[in-house]
Amino acid sequence: MLAAGQGSAAAEGGAAAQLGPRPFYLVDSMKPGPLQDRLRQCGADRAYTTRNFSISHRGAPLQFPEHTREGVLAAARMGAGIIECDVAFTKDRQLVCRHAQCDLHTTTDILARPDLAAKCSQPFSPADPATGRKASAKCCTSDLTVAEFKSLNGKMDAFDPNAVTVEAYMNATPRWRTDLYATTGTLMTHKEYIALVKSLGRRFTPELKAPEVPMPFQGSYTQDRYAQQVIDEYKEAGVPAADVYPQSFQLRDVLYWIAREPEFGRQAVFLDERDDTEAGFDNMRPETWTPSMAELAGRGVRILAPALSMLVTVGEGGRIVPSAYALEAKKAGLGLIAWSLERSGPLKAGGGYYYRTIRPVVDRDGDMLALLDVLHRDVGVIGVFSDWPATTTFYANCVGAE
Repeated sequence: MLAAGQGSAAAEGGAAAQLGPRPFYLVDSMKPGPLQDRLRQCGADRAYTTRNFSISHRGAPLQFPEHTREGVLAAARMGAGIIECDVAFTKDRQLVCRHAQCDLHTTTDILARPDLAAKCSQPFSPADPATGRKASAKCCTSDLTVAEFKSLNGKMDAFDPNAVTVEAYMNATPRWRTDLYATTGTLMTHKEYIALVKSLGRRFTPELKAPEVPMPFQGSYTQDRYAQQVIDEYKEAGVPAADVYPQSFQLRDVLYWIAREPEFGRQAVFLDERDDTEAGFDNMRPETWTPSMAELAGRGVRILAPALSMLVTVGEGGRIVPSAYALEAKKAGLGLIAWSLERSGPLKAGGGYYYRTIRPVVDRDGDMLALLDVLHRDVGVIGVFSDWPATTTFYANCVGAE
């Protein structure tokens, strides 16, 4: 089984990491006990290094606009050994880093650029309090050429559904995030992301996004061509397959890489959201999972990546313990990666989606470190995505994760 730590990336050389105060704040806010005592032994004055256990989710979007050069640099400085680029395509079939094909209206300044806003699939429509209609827009990477895309500025991902003006619609960053570092947000093509991450000596995890336009796009750009183009850009850049973890929520893409690009397919990651997309799916009842863990392994899948909540449940005495999903995945020989830490905001209200299976025992920010410890020690994940990689880097250094 593959494990984080294989490959040739310079992250293995132990590049220094800068953590800042947040990981130590989280330790201080934990419930008192042996785990807090152990983590407190890892003080701010020790040296911290890059770890492959620490995976950057879209850069560092807790505080930086996602999928921007600035966010990638922040993630690298915080010690993320693997850095993500969600991959979408433009009108001229160039690959770019964006979380969804049609999110430009919430993640960039496109609506404030009349010449480019005019090209959006759906223009801005203000809210109408009288009828209850919400504000809306839909701007896609496939609406623009790569040059037009590159002219945009990234912003914090947010929108106000009750806005009656473009300005109000765009100015909606949650209070627990910040616009302090959002004055610039340099958008990247996939090739630019590869060059930057390669120069930083880190590994890559591109996620092939599900198209939001009919495929084949423009009549000939098929899903397989899209999946192949992602891999081809690593080959052209001379990146070893061992340094790349291609991902997709669509099993067909993972199976394509396994069959057509086996060196890259060995580390292909099946992102599992069946708890959201399949009625009756229960992380504690294997009979509700189709395909089963054994069937996934039999088709060549080696790494599975579900949401944090799918991997855990509440056990006796209010302890966080591995779910049946986690246990069955390990039994089938599947490596596990979890997403996404630091995505939920303050945990005093329970943490929402990412903590829903352990909601009764979550009431403070420090509980994310308790969850992280279970994921590492009891579930045995090989990595964790985080919106603020300093947190996962701190934990990995403290417990000796690679």
